[in-house]
Amino acid sequence: MVEDAQSQPLLSVRGLVKHYPGAKALDGVDLDVRAGEVHCLLGQNGAGKSTLIKVLAGAHQPDAGEITWRGRTVSLLHPQAAMALGIATIYQELDLVPGLTVADNVFLGREHSRLGLMRPATANRATAELMARLGHHEIRPTTEVGTLPAAGQQMVSIARALSQDARLIIMDEPSAVLDNEEVDRLFHVIRDLRADGVAVLYISHRLEEIREIGDRTTILKDGRTVATGISARDTPTREVITLMTGRDIEYVFPERREPPGADVQPLLEVDGLGLDGEFTDVSFTVRPGEIVGLAGLVGSGRSEILETVCGARRATTGEVRVAGRRLRAGDVAAAVAAGVGLAPEERKSQALLLGEAVYRNISLSSLARFTRRGLLSAAAERAVAEEQVEALEIRPRDVAREVRTLSGGNQQKVVLARWLVRDCRVLLLDEPTRGVDVGARSEIYALIDALAARGVAIVVVSSEIPEVLGLAHRVLVVNEGAVVTEAPASELDEHHVLDLIMESEAARLAQEQEGAA
Repeated sequence: MVEDAQSQPLLSVRGLVKHYPGAKALDGVDLDVRAGEVHCLLGQNGAGKSTLIKVLAGAHQPDAGEITWRGRTVSLLHPQAAMALGIATIYQELDLVPGLTVADNVFLGREHSRLGLMRPATANRATAELMARLGHHEIRPTTEVGTLPAAGQQMVSIARALSQDARLIIMDEPSAVLDNEEVDRLFHVIRDLRADGVAVLYISHRLEEIREIGDRTTILKDGRTVATGISARDTPTREVITLMTGRDIEYVFPERREPPGADVQPLLEVDGLGLDGEFTDVSFTVRPGEIVGLAGLVGSGRSEILETVCGARRATTGEVRVAGRRLRAGDVAAAVAAGVGLAPEERKSQALLLGEAVYRNISLSSLARFTRRGLLSAAAERAVAEEQVEALEIRPRDVAREVRTLSGGNQQKVVLARWLVRDCRVLLLDEPTRGVDVGARSEIYALIDALAARGVAIVVVSSEIPEVLGLAHRVLVVNEGAVVTEAPASELDEHHVLDLIMESEAARLAQEQEGAA
């Protein structure tokens, strides 16, 4: 039964403090979460959200403050203690074991057994029921989880939380890798949980999601609670952003510049590119100073196109040319040498050396520049990195700091700084603002626009259609591995793009039915 709004909170946090070497991540956080509510947690990258989540999950210990659960003071000394109380956490960076099956991951540490013998059939049945509840019958319990796309892995992580019979589920950016239909399914599950009296602590940078699914909101800034218990639906957007940033900020894109004319020779040419099982016959050009966007649902083939252009995947048909010179298929080194840079979707696993310093991550693609007589000059690396940190306003400014300690927005700036140092001519950006707060987004948009103004040819992939339309001069709509239309961004809007995707999907299904008949 859902508790009354005035009753005792399920979870209460008072004056939470957490220090790390050289930084105070939490500096007095207060939070109340009621049973049967969706409580949203907002704040810029670096505001303390991730640290708070880890404390509530039992992964980190606070230095001061109090946590109460159902009115009783508790110490969450380890993750098992949090799970025993009924607190389940779904992290943004999924903590699945790639070599195990879906069912193994769902019940990891809580394996079904009888008389000491494992009972995989029981786990498989329970997992199948959970995936059906999430609307993903196609994810089989016996599938190796590492073979699933990012959206499928997210669903497995959510299924694991549901399997724990939790009373509070913490969801950190759960929609970041989901398409619109999958987000709708997720929200349906959240509403069912709320109706059953389960509390959800929901973290997202997408304010439209907060308004749709949230009940109340707490906002953090610089490790402190600046507002708590405010309405998720009725608080004006400008007020929310001001609380998050400490200043008024317009969540807008840079003024769109005139695209280069048809007389300007393309810098990037993609001709008839195909990759078996992923996409076919993709062709487009990008001129110096032009931004081209790829719009489509998760799984449409957008990311695979970028990865093939830069040589991370070997094309089975077609070719890529930079400044008229053909690139060797499947050769990343050749692409980088030609001036192609990629900022991938999963920056932590695909772009960054998390345990290395900021300066080393910035210099990574240009090490030959800092090498003299076979020796790498750390001083030269640091000097160039410091210039980029200053120019891009990467915070904190300590280039010797491990990059894992930076917020998502600052990590993304480090990836972009790497290609600025390399002086790349073609920049491929896959989900450039995923997990990035509204303040950092505006900075990244301005940086992308500045790069285009310098003559860099840019291709942007984003799950957020308004982002593609707001940044790009031209847009390619991709569905099921094929380009279904190409048009100037000024001639499209979000509804038009979605209509194009749905129309092409309907046509594909009709063709399949005709073939079956």
